[in-house]
Amino acid sequence: MKNRVMPLEGVRNFRDFGGYAVAGGGRVKPGLLYRSGHYAEATAEDIAAVEARNITFQTDLRRPDERERQVARWSAVTTVTHDGGRETDAPHTNFLRQVEADAEAADNWMNDYYKAAPFKPHHVALFTAWFDGLAGLGAEEAALVNCAAGKDRTGILCALTKHSLGVGEDDLVSDYELTNHAAEVDARLPEAARYFNEMLGKTYENDVYRPFMGVRERYLRTAFETIRTEAGTLDAYLVDVLGVDDAKRDALRARLVEPA
Repeated sequence: MKNRVMPLEGVRNFRDFGGYAVAGGGRVKPGLLYRSGHYAEATAEDIAAVEARNITFQTDLRRPDERERQVARWSAVTTVTHDGGRETDAPHTNFLRQVEADAEAADNWMNDYYKAAPFKPHHVALFTAWFDGLAGLGAEEAALVNCAAGKDRTGILCALTKHSLGVGEDDLVSDYELTNHAAEVDARLPEAARYFNEMLGKTYENDVYRPFMGVRERYLRTAFETIRTEAGTLDAYLVDVLGVDDAKRDALRARLVEPA
């Protein structure tokens, strides 16, 4: 789908994650499913562009401390949040502060995060609320899922959403990896590394920060492997952990999938 990524001035990684083909024919309808980073730096123009997309339901996956530090300048009429998982600082910042890290250690830290993320209680509650909200929307109402950067928590939930609609795993990974382009990781990495080194009092190479700026296929694969180990299959996780049973899944497909 052309023009999937919509560049905004103060919102990172805003894009439509519909448009993908589904098993048995057809595709996920474009213009109904969106994903992004936070809205604390959204400009008036950004807000107008987002509001033009009729987004009436939002699941904000950020922890309460994140929402307090970066107060959103925009949210949908119905926005779901959760007060679980509070931290003093971002977990990856604490990791980088407490150890002498290298690129491999940073990569492994992020991969370990993906092992834990699908079963964190506040994530389960938010993921469940996302699917419940999607099922209750009108035919023309759009939904948005976001976190701080719109890449990790959001990436997992978007992949699960597309899986529930019948999108193949290759397309799940392709959409996930699109973050590296949408968030302009290569261009932003040097500046981000300078900022974090100054804040942390470190002299880390740029690639130490890359796992916290972008995504890698192995992270999402790790989340899938953990889900399969703990729940049996992605489908079983949807049913047994998130409550997305056959009836709800059929309702989602009826609203969000269009015929070929």
